[in-house]
Amino acid sequence: MNIKFLSFIVLFTVCFSCKKNQEESVNATVNESIKQDISKNDISNLDYVEYILDEKAETIIEDWQEYAEFNDIVANVKTGDLSFFIDNDDVIKTLFKNLKAEMPSTLIIPSITARMLALETKFLKLKSISNLSNISKEDVNVVIKEFLESFSYFNLQMNKKIEDDSQNIEKP
Repeated sequence: MNIKFLSFIVLFTVCFSCKKNQEESVNATVNESIKQDISKNDISNLDYVEYILDEKAETIIEDWQEYAEFNDIVANVKTGDLSFFIDNDDVIKTLFKNLKAEMPSTLIIPSITARMLALETKFLKLKSISNLSNISKEDVNVVIKEFLESFSYFNLQMNKKIEDDSQNIEKP
């Protein structure tokens, strides 16, 4: 009687553990296939206007390490590498927290903080889309385009702020 009961428990455990491993391997395969489908060529074919920082802006943000880290993440996204978005919740939270906290004081204005909030929203949207297994390549490309546009507009807003500060307009 005890042998039958023990064999039933062993068989039950083996069946459920095999099913779990099989599901994990299927999810990993689907995630890898989506990630492999997105290439640098696909992203370069996206139609958006890319603004980069001008020289004056680069001198102001040269000590802003968090922006440099974020710029590296954007460069990886442009190559089709979305691996940063997988299981990095704590790193992402601290990244934006530090990005906001360490922003140079000359850039803390409502228009730039609004662009940073939009950038964070698109970043989190890309993170959530990249972690889904049943999303199409076209949908991922649309979200990547939105993210890259928001980063571009963030750079544009910083350029505008620095350009406005550098203009010396005398009032009569």
